[in-house]
Amino acid sequence: GTMWVLRTQRCAVQGGLANGSLVQKRFVSWAPKKPAQSSFPRRTGVIAMKAGMIPAWDKWGVRHSLTVLAIENVQVTQVKTKKEDVVDALVVGSGLAKPSRLSWSQKGQFAKYDLPYKRHLAQFSVSPENFLPVGTRITAKHFVPGQYVDVQGTTIGKGFAGGMKRHGFKGQGASHGNSKAHRIVGGMGGSQDPGRIFKGKKMPGRMGNTKMTVQNLLVYQIDASRDLVFVKGHVPGKRGSMVRIRDAKKETSCRGN
Repeated sequence: GTMWVLRTQRCAVQGGLANGSLVQKRFVSWAPKKPAQSSFPRRTGVIAMKAGMIPAWDKWGVRHSLTVLAIENVQVTQVKTKKEDVVDALVVGSGLAKPSRLSWSQKGQFAKYDLPYKRHLAQFSVSPENFLPVGTRITAKHFVPGQYVDVQGTTIGKGFAGGMKRHGFKGQGASHGNSKAHRIVGGMGGSQDPGRIFKGKKMPGRMGNTKMTVQNLLVYQIDASRDLVFVKGHVPGKRGSMVRIRDAKKETSCRGN
């Protein structure tokens, strides 16, 4: 964001005024606006597996679509500080990995703290007051029913798709002289002027298989015995894919909906 600052400068007008009178000269200058610092503490997130979706009915008989996220053996594997690593963060790992699939540096990191080999690793920035010791296990109790979370994952890959499927284009007419051009994009506007296609033009291309974050998902309930988190709504990815869950950045209230 930017902020316009109105400055006032007093200057002497040469000629036209007696005794060198002073007048005010105003001009507008541009100055960058510093982003507001968030005062909310940042906790670590967790790595979870998307297990699927189920329906649920509340006490009023309203049906809700829930996504089941399974937390499997999540532990803190490394603590990073600004003094040593430029950032305050925690590295967490989940699952179990074969030793043959890890590098020597990764094996040494796990052996240093006597931790089991983790298959998936993720780093979350945290506030210094929310550091956790290495080896701390994070379960479904890390979240509370009624809070909001952000879930990040990789969308399902659709391969090379046309304009109608990828961007929702209407397509062309079905008759009146249309010959084998019902689903093509059509004119791009790149005539003699400007003589080229602007970057970012919506065109056919590879669809899906990109990182996506769904914000402000309500934690409907948790199952502490099986380490399951039920969130209201959809989550990117297919069944069995890994996602990252952390407290919502934009929604901090615990209202139910």
